Amino acid sequence: MGDEQKKQLRLAEIYEEHHQRGDRCGFTFGGEEKGRRIAAWVGTGRRVLDLGCRDGTLTRYYVPGNEVVGVDLDRAALAQCERILGIQTRWADLTAELPFNDSSFDVVVASEVLEHLSWPEIVVREAARVLRAGGAFVGSVPNAFRLKNRLLFMLGIEYERDVTHLRRFSRRGLSGLLSKYFSDVRVVPAFGRIARLHGPLFANSLLWRARKP
Repeated sequence: MGDEQKKQLRLAEIYEEHHQRGDRCGFTFGGEEKGRRIAAWVGTGRRVLDLGCRDGTLTRYYVPGNEVVGVDLDRAALAQCERILGIQTRWADLTAELPFNDSSFDVVVASEVLEHLSWPEIVVREAARVLRAGGAFVGSVPNAFRLKNRLLFMLGIEYERDVTHLRRFSRRGLSGLLSKYFSDVRVVPAFGRIARLHGPLFANSLLWRARKP
């Protein structure tokens, strides 16, 4: 086994431990509301690539009427996803080229994925590559610059407690990254009791929808 394979194996083990220790299987931030929103953007009659699908907790909202391929590093979660939803799954390292042909999907979903990557632009670029012209890229990231986090930062308190979160996104930063490869980019602050007052300040998440030219 080469050094790169060893690194990928260890990373997969870390994520499997993280999911089990944090009881992340069966949970998606935003719950049913997120599921309904992303499913509406995905539509039906599509071939969908779900990056970071884990155990399929979110995937199940857009499986009906679509051909879905799930991708993750956590082999145990992938096996559970395949068993419960009956979809095709593939193990893959999202920091490398995806094992799919150019222009082979109608929609790519990446929910709560980009913040876990040292170089999220790789996934954004790969999503554009595997999408057909006019295809949609949808997903979500935590709203790292919401007011609560800013206040904790000012008080000298670490607000990011998830050790697997490597990148932090603002609405403007996320939009700028997506706009390098996509058109018609829409970033929507979502979830939170008072998010409707001022999304960028109070929303817990940033949802996005973008289109491949």
